[in-house]
Amino acid sequence: MDAINLGRRIQGAIYGAGVYGRTPVVPVEPGRLREAARKAMSDRAFAYVDGSAGRGRTDDANVEAFGRYRAVPRMPRDVRERDLGVDLFGRRYAHPLLLAPIGVLEMAHTQAERAVAKASVATQTPMIHSTQASVAMEEVAAELGETPHWYQLYWSNDDDLARSLVQRAEACGAEAVVVTLDTHLMGWRPEDLDLGHLPFARGQGLAQYLSDPVFMARVEERAARGSARPTERPTPAAARSLVSIARHYPGDLRENLRSPLPRAAVETFLDVFPSSGLTWDDLAKLREWTSLPILLKGLQSVDDVRLAADQGLDGIVVSNHGGRQVDGAVASLDVLASLGDEVGDLTVLFDSGVRSGSDVFTALALGADAVILGRPYVYGLALAGAEGVQAVVEHTLAELDLTMALTGHASVAEIHRGALAR
Repeated sequence: MDAINLGRRIQGAIYGAGVYGRTPVVPVEPGRLREAARKAMSDRAFAYVDGSAGRGRTDDANVEAFGRYRAVPRMPRDVRERDLGVDLFGRRYAHPLLLAPIGVLEMAHTQAERAVAKASVATQTPMIHSTQASVAMEEVAAELGETPHWYQLYWSNDDDLARSLVQRAEACGAEAVVVTLDTHLMGWRPEDLDLGHLPFARGQGLAQYLSDPVFMARVEERAARGSARPTERPTPAAARSLVSIARHYPGDLRENLRSPLPRAAVETFLDVFPSSGLTWDDLAKLREWTSLPILLKGLQSVDDVRLAADQGLDGIVVSNHGGRQVDGAVASLDVLASLGDEVGDLTVLFDSGVRSGSDVFTALALGADAVILGRPYVYGLALAGAEGVQAVVEHTLAELDLTMALTGHASVAEIHRGALAR
């Protein structure tokens, strides 16, 4: 995808399609996109993707924070050609957008990460594999080919498993490891709780685990010890869950329904899900496990950012998990704006609350080197698979491109804090 003058090309294509009575593959306006996805997804799927912690105050704060900043257009400047390219860890990327690691994408579309990978290739947008993916990273990497990709780690309380996941990611061509720190426990998410729904308990989103030799060895050990099974007759809902677990486990469905292994796999996952005991000292182990750049995701404190810089980490992702973990937390954009010189040589990425290309522009102006897009691309996935993800990415980049042109910026490198007024 040619990132130069992208906005004019995408805008022209949409207007041109309108001449012939066609509308965009997915809605361009963020609110309409979300509502269209709500209608396309099951109640459980939409609750999982769209839901936030508590009363949703952190999610609201993330979005509202962008309204506190206004672009300051500069005229006249030569912006006939714009360059959206950025440099991250020694590689030149076509533009400053990455696709967030979002788990259980099979709930939005049957093709899950396979569809996202196709859109990633089409738009030259790096995707970040989730530890809670629906498709194993090796399969997705094969789909991506030469398109860059990263890996997001939920650090298990089993170090052997964590090391195995990281080393698999490096072996399949991932170019960085993003350690998510803010999800060592599940936040209080009323939408999911009202439905009594946890996808992992149904065997969903476990593809990275079920393709990992260390994890599968743990499953076999657990099954050999025996698993506590309910003595009462299972309810219809429980029976459906058991079928779902068996369907997601490798092998023949009929054999899996008779085997103790699928159930043992879910129980093992629930035992090893990220450790609440992780400390700064543990992070040093990653340097022994991989040579890839290491970023910490979920930092919301300037003191923690300073520690990351002091300990020689390669980068950070300023994020509060899209408001999904702590209700009433500080908006991620406010944290980004407060960092100043505390980042040192760290590469700074940003997510949480990004809904448009103008939001990307604001985050770049406040110090982000690149921006991670989350929920919007999942809405596109739910509506139109790979084509929907591609459309959302292209719309976002087109608006960024036009915003740059209309504010007098010919390249991302020219965007700085002076481009905004508060």
